[in-house]
Amino acid sequence: MVNMIWGSTNKPVSSKRLADFFASNPEHEGYLYIGYPIIGTPEGPYPIDALWLSPQRGIVIFNLVEGRELEGFQDAQDDSANKLEAKLRTHKSLMRGRTLQVPIHVVTFAPALTNAASCSDDAHTVCSETDLSSWIENCRWDNGSVYQAVVAVIQSISTIRKGPKKREIKYPDSRGAKLKKLEDSIANLDNLQGRAVIETVSGVQRIRGLAGSGKTIVLALKAAYLHAQHPDWKIAVTFQTRSLKGQFKRLINTFVIEQTNEEPDWNNLHVINAWGAPGDIDRSGIYYSFCIAHGLEFYDFKAARAQFGQSREFEGACEKILQEVKNPNPLYDVILIDEAQDLSPAFLRLCYEFVRGDKRLVYAYDELQNLNNKSLPSPEEIFGHHPDGTPRVHFAESRSGAPQQDIILQKCYRNSRPILATAHALGFGIYRKPTGKTGTGLIQMFDQSQLWVDVGYEVIDGKLADGCNVALARTENSSPKFLEDHSPIDDLLKFKYFDSSEAQAEWLTGAIKHNLEKDELQPNDIIVINPDPLTTRNTVGPIRKMLFDQEINSHLAGVDTSPDIFFDNDGKSIAFTGIYRAKGNEAGMVYIINAQDCYESFGNLARVRNRLFTAITRSKAWVRVLGIGDQMRKLTAEFEKVKEYSFELRFRYPTEEERKQLNIINRDMTEDEKQRITKGKTELNALLDDIESGKVFLEDLEENQIKRLRALLGER
Repeated sequence: MVNMIWGSTNKPVSSKRLADFFASNPEHEGYLYIGYPIIGTPEGPYPIDALWLSPQRGIVIFNLVEGRELEGFQDAQDDSANKLEAKLRTHKSLMRGRTLQVPIHVVTFAPALTNAASCSDDAHTVCSETDLSSWIENCRWDNGSVYQAVVAVIQSISTIRKGPKKREIKYPDSRGAKLKKLEDSIANLDNLQGRAVIETVSGVQRIRGLAGSGKTIVLALKAAYLHAQHPDWKIAVTFQTRSLKGQFKRLINTFVIEQTNEEPDWNNLHVINAWGAPGDIDRSGIYYSFCIAHGLEFYDFKAARAQFGQSREFEGACEKILQEVKNPNPLYDVILIDEAQDLSPAFLRLCYEFVRGDKRLVYAYDELQNLNNKSLPSPEEIFGHHPDGTPRVHFAESRSGAPQQDIILQKCYRNSRPILATAHALGFGIYRKPTGKTGTGLIQMFDQSQLWVDVGYEVIDGKLADGCNVALARTENSSPKFLEDHSPIDDLLKFKYFDSSEAQAEWLTGAIKHNLEKDELQPNDIIVINPDPLTTRNTVGPIRKMLFDQEINSHLAGVDTSPDIFFDNDGKSIAFTGIYRAKGNEAGMVYIINAQDCYESFGNLARVRNRLFTAITRSKAWVRVLGIGDQMRKLTAEFEKVKEYSFELRFRYPTEEERKQLNIINRDMTEDEKQRITKGKTELNALLDDIESGKVFLEDLEENQIKRLRALLGER
């Protein structure tokens, strides 16, 4: 059976007929690409209409014809074969001496022609469905041993995961050597990531996966691929975290040059954040552009908070303009959204209205990144319904011969199994000490238990169902073994607690100095994260001074640098950051300081645990979680439980009613809610004290108040 991968094509009819041919001939094997690859030439990008990789036939290029016009088909066949051969010859794995080890066959597929065979000549074949099978039978490849190498070359797309700066390694067992080997191992995309890049739907597409599964890279390459295929389209890539901007531009630039031999046309390809502000294109955003396009009032953060309240600033601003615009004026042909879990459904709906024609909108998100009690709403809820009640967006079941609308990236290529399982265990409170309120240490849990399986966990014991005990583990299929084999587990992940902030700072300074002088790590291999964004500037100051005294440069991302830049461009400075700017970035060694702040927090326990989860998952290799005092000791005890259970998640899955209680107890509170609860506790304690001391008698209370109090206590 042939695996079909649908890219963007301007020949939809002949593409569909070709796909139908292979669907009805399941004896064939390999991969069929529609609208891929694109080959960079001195004249610019050269797109291949369709390409089939077969272990028995080799490479077959299909030049597709929509109608009956065949003028110049011979030259088209020669060009496509010559250009692909030139590309393949640059890969030593496919060569033996000067001979390419895989045959390249070319055929013009013209399904509308009833007499296609009569148009062929001795060197150039034209086929329709009726004679394609007989032509394929004459395509032979007896050296299928390099088939996997051919697949790797065609699907590799880019080696952009490698670090931007070449590593000079002296010691084969150093951290730098290990990190280089890791980067080399994950330089190319896997099959599912490649499919996510290439497959293009007319409509909305969703890409889901864990942190480290490659969503950001896939979106960047997808934007670049579409730009190479359709340079006249207006394409936007948008996101919440501004420090992602530089990363996106670098990835897109690399891929477009690789595909086209030309720089991107940044007039048609916009990398802009979600909100935006007045100014040039670098300050613009989707929301700001939408306001300008429709002559509406623009709300900045301060104005939005005053109008819509705390925690609803951006959501309220987006909802307001959606209500005001009855006939949207679309600006883009495609919008791609990263970090959709951090953006409201109203913003996704705004993007949908801002896209022309076929409504090509791609949004990527992490099911677990926010550790919410539920994932983003369904597409039917997000994008609404037509007047007749039918949903504007509906994801059909995936079927052979059609691009996938809903893609799940199960493999995690950033975090090793121990690191990822630890992040989830601490984020959900799997091994947290039970509390009296619920009898469980769980902080939150998904309503949809299937999400655990979707993102690469397997049930190794028990049952993944309400009220049942279950044990979940990541396997080599979802967490490749090489991500953890390079170092002992006790080196991959360490928790350390200190008696004072000064002791923490001294230890961290010494560890970083050792990383640079002995471990062969570069400054850009290291991130220091303070989970509390409000205290980061003051907290990291003394540590940075200690490093400076050791002649080690550092910067506070987004403060000492542009908000759009995370790492130092010269690669000579270590990045310190709060948690929000850390999102979307990664490094070999991640230091998390003041982790005690993530153990407990009145009114935002889920939020601070999410900060810890996000910080841990920034690491490509090693994590050091540092903290102070008793709270850090308790957090370390949770980690020791994770180790004790071999990085499996063992817990009782809460029932629907229990999940509701978790959501109530651990809900995120506004400052007003916190003050009201604190005030209520104080007043209630005072009342109880007065009743116990005889200053107030129960008879002094209104009968209705006593009834209400008894009713509430009875429910408990």
